Amino acid sequence: MATKNILIVDDIHPIFIERAEALGYHCDYQPEIKREEVLPIIDRYEGLVIRSKFFVDRELMDQAKNLRFIARAGAGLDGLDEEYAKQKNIILINAPEGNADAVGEHAVGLLLSLMNNINTSDAEVRAGVWKREANRGYELKGKTVGIIGYGFMGKSFAQKLSGFGVNVIAYDKYKTGFSDQYAREVSMEEIVRQADVLSFHIPLTAETKGLVDDEYLFHFKKPIFLLNTARGQVVQTKAVLNGIKQGKILGAGLDVLEVEKFPALSEQEWFEELRLSKKVILNPHVAGWTFDSYRKISEVMAEKLGKLNIGNR
Repeated sequence: MATKNILIVDDIHPIFIERAEALGYHCDYQPEIKREEVLPIIDRYEGLVIRSKFFVDRELMDQAKNLRFIARAGAGLDGLDEEYAKQKNIILINAPEGNADAVGEHAVGLLLSLMNNINTSDAEVRAGVWKREANRGYELKGKTVGIIGYGFMGKSFAQKLSGFGVNVIAYDKYKTGFSDQYAREVSMEEIVRQADVLSFHIPLTAETKGLVDDEYLFHFKKPIFLLNTARGQVVQTKAVLNGIKQGKILGAGLDVLEVEKFPALSEQEWFEELRLSKKVILNPHVAGWTFDSYRKISEVMAEKLGKLNIGNR
């Protein structure tokens, strides 16, 4: 039996390697390798494992003459050219099941921090400022939480909210009949009318890029708390800042941003306003990034690899 080779170009939990090798694969673990170093050798491999190191484009896939699958150690597939991979009959694996709990819990944490001014009041006390009235919060009980996208992440968030006595409604353009004990399926119009909280759990696609702009937010009937733990480019940051100034957004929890990492982030014309806003909580894209999910993502990928049954060339 010929050895099946997998090139791993990003840091992943060793449990994936252990389980892949038990399935008969040989794992070439090179987390420091650069894209230009991958191109001349990728034709030696049947599988590629990546997180977000570089975009897996047509050029790379054309070089990968023997590639049968690409496994992305994360929730989405926005780091590769999905359509071209399908044309090349390359199987795509991702692992949203692996970090769904992490994202759901993180979204709850962002929401509670925003509604109770936890971050701002903590900073004030540390600075010698004692303001009770200015930090009066809101209770989550009785509020309506609108979830956009009811996949693994959206459902996880709804599950985590189930003990708070909230009304959870969800809209998903690509699903119907998904109402369950945690959320009720509704139209986007109902989200706009009812939501006190708006949380995004959708992938980044050509359709969702820049979705949340001034026009989108204009239609909401009540001031809202806005959460984005999905992809930064789904939400236009300037529109969030405008919504805050207009009183349409009471607070925003942004785990992801349109532009991520420094120095590129600090060069954005809206960054200084964002940085100074006391109504925004900013994270460095860590909602799904826990010690637990690090292992679970690799376990999910290995399990899916075991089900491929693609055989040898």
